[in-house]
Amino acid sequence: MPTVLVCDPIAENGIEILRSAAEVDVKIGLTEDQLVEIVANYDALMVRSQTKITRRVLEAATKLQIVGRAGVGVDNIDVPAATEQGVIVVNSPAGNTVAVAELALGMMLSLVRKLIPAHQSIAQGEWKRSKFLGTELYGKTLGIVGVGRIGVEVARRATAFGMTILGYDPFLTSQRAGQLGIEATSIEDILRRADFVTLHTPLTKDTRHLINANSLATMKPGAVILNCARGGIIDETALYEALKAGTLGGAGLDVYEVEPPKENPLRELDNVILTPHLGASTEEAQVEAPRCGVRMTLSSSRSGFSLGGSTSY
Repeated sequence: MPTVLVCDPIAENGIEILRSAAEVDVKIGLTEDQLVEIVANYDALMVRSQTKITRRVLEAATKLQIVGRAGVGVDNIDVPAATEQGVIVVNSPAGNTVAVAELALGMMLSLVRKLIPAHQSIAQGEWKRSKFLGTELYGKTLGIVGVGRIGVEVARRATAFGMTILGYDPFLTSQRAGQLGIEATSIEDILRRADFVTLHTPLTKDTRHLINANSLATMKPGAVILNCARGGIIDETALYEALKAGTLGGAGLDVYEVEPPKENPLRELDNVILTPHLGASTEEAQVEAPRCGVRMTLSSSRSGFSLGGSTSY
C-alpha cells in the first residue's frame, strides 16, 4: 500500500479519503531537516502553504511520486526541482475560489464605507457619523488582473453591485470576456481607468512586483488596490509611499512579501486593511480545498492508488 505524509493541517474528511487508498501519517510543523530525514519513506506528500518543499527535500525523497497542494498556489514547492526528480505537483484551484472572491469584495466594502475605523470609534465611546462619509461601489470601475476561477467569481459579484468590470488575463479571449460581461483590456489600461484594482494572479518571475512605483503612479488618484493572491506581486515599499502620500485612496492586503509582516510599515497606516492570509479561512473552504487536493493527488498519482468511482467525497 502506498504511503502518504500529510505535512500541514487539512480537514479530517480529507484524511479519511486518503486513508481509504493509502497508509497515512500526519506530521505537522516539520522543519526542513526533519522532513529530509523521513521523506524517503513516502510515495506522496500533502501540504498547504506552510511547509516548504525545497530542492533539498525533493532530492532526499527517493521514492516520492507526487506532491499535492491543498490550495491554489504552488510557490512553496520547488516545481523545477520536482520536475527534475520526476515528481508530479498538483494543486486544488477550485477549493477556495468563493472564499477568496468574497474576501476581496469584503475588503472593498470595508474600505469604501470605513467600517473598521467606524467600529473602533464606537468602541471608544464616540458618535461621529460625519467622520465616516464613504462612497458606493455602484457605478464604479473595477479592474481584475487575473481572470481565472477567482477573478471570474469576483466579476460576477461586482456586477451585482452595478460596477463596470475591466479584466486582464493572458488567456482571456474577447469571446469569454463578452460571456462574463466584462471588457478585456491591458494591465496598463486597467491601472489608468479603474477605481478599484484587484489582483488574482500567481506569483512568478513575471508577476513579482508587477505593481511597483511606476505602475502605481499611473493609477487614478484615490484608487484602491487589493491583493488576495500572493505576496510579492505588489512592491510593498512603493505601495507604502503611495498610500502615505495620499495618491492612492486605500489598499487591502491578505498576503505579504514576508509573512507574518512584523516589520511592515503598512501596519502604521489607517487607509489599509491588513488580514493574516485569510483567503481560504472559511469553514467551507477549509473542507473543500483539502478534499480537492486529496482528489487531485490520488487521481494523478503514478503509485498505483486511485479512488476510482467507488468512494464518495
